[in-house]
Amino acid sequence: MSEVKKIATRESYGNALLELGREHDNVVVLDADLAASTKTAIFQKEFPERHIDCGIAESNMIGIAAGFASTGMVPFCSSFAMFAAGRAFEQVRNSVGYPHLNVKIGATHAGISVGEDGATHQCLEDIALMRTIPGMTILNPADDVEARAAVKAAYELDGPVYLRFGRLAVPVINDKPDYHFEIGKGTLLREGTDVTIVATGLEVAESLVAAELLAQKGIHAEVIDICTIKPLDVDIIVKSAEKTNRVVTVEEHSVIGGLGGAVAEALAEVRPTKMKRIGVYDQFGVSGPAEELVHKYELDGEGIAKQVEAFLK
Repeated sequence: MSEVKKIATRESYGNALLELGREHDNVVVLDADLAASTKTAIFQKEFPERHIDCGIAESNMIGIAAGFASTGMVPFCSSFAMFAAGRAFEQVRNSVGYPHLNVKIGATHAGISVGEDGATHQCLEDIALMRTIPGMTILNPADDVEARAAVKAAYELDGPVYLRFGRLAVPVINDKPDYHFEIGKGTLLREGTDVTIVATGLEVAESLVAAELLAQKGIHAEVIDICTIKPLDVDIIVKSAEKTNRVVTVEEHSVIGGLGGAVAEALAEVRPTKMKRIGVYDQFGVSGPAEELVHKYELDGEGIAKQVEAFLK
């Protein structure tokens, strides 16, 4: 994977917004004084009249976005995940979710890979929070290709969407002629017979690395990329679980309420299966270089393979 081109999905977000802005006059972008970090500055440079810096006031930004949506505009409001989902939760719930307005939330710098900014900025709870809001669609793309497709699909979907992007550059794994993105559908990236690895976000590439390491030990892992955490593609997960009888979820998020929780809930109702959740276990992150933190929490390929092997034993 080290030889593969790497791009941060927050960069993909900024580029995708620019493309949308050129195609659709009703796209407006709001930011909370973080345009350089969230990469909405890419859109701002070409469309300054459709970019609004709301200042360090995410709750107010969501309210403004709701107002735009009520007039037929399609607002993309951006900030760090900690603030977009955490600080502004009440406004997202009451001003966007309750009236089911067409607001898109671009949350960047999610997970522990925020790095040196530490626990206060490493949002590990945002997916869990957003999952509780009725009618909220949640997209957590794995790479540049999927991120661009997710932004476009979010625009085309009528209703609130939470898009999760990372700070760390990640391998481009979906750069294929036959790639197709659809909200609510997972993607089978690697077939296997011994265990199913269901991953999301930057953990998709790391899970593919883990699958290679496991193969060297005679363990054949099936890898599924779940970009849409809500609504979840239950069919692809159940089909794989019926084949392998073991499911492991991997996410750069708390194991409570995120992808692992969603998959566990679905399997418990449809096809009870022995499973393990890999993520951050009921603790806050710490400050440090992003890649070192991914390793520390055993969310890199090596750590995932180690945990999967132990689970199978």
